[in-house]
Amino acid sequence: MTTTSTAGEAGLTVLRGELDAIDGQLLDTLRARIECCVRIAEHKREHDVPMMQPHRIGLVQERAARYGAEHGIDGAFLRRLYELIIEETCRVENLVIDGEANGRRPGGRPAPGDAS
Repeated sequence: MTTTSTAGEAGLTVLRGELDAIDGQLLDTLRARIECCVRIAEHKREHDVPMMQPHRIGLVQERAARYGAEHGIDGAFLRRLYELIIEETCRVENLVIDGEANGRRPGGRPAPGDAS
């Protein structure tokens, strides 16, 4: 292996480490978002608020599109990404509202006050 190849591989390793750390932050952020949606679903259940809030979905998608335009990220990509995120959070909210979480938060984490 040449010195240039070795330096190139070392640089790539550093950059991949940076990417892995960013991916960890992204996954932690998605988990935090889902946990926040669980709290929202609990509030909706306690106050008899319908799970589906179409106007809210539109606001979230609009905010993502604005962010993409301001930061050079493709709007179609962000729309697809948020469609997946919203689909999952709606699924989780339905589980919580319908009482199917069985005292555990989606993902297997205990709900507050659950001793198990």
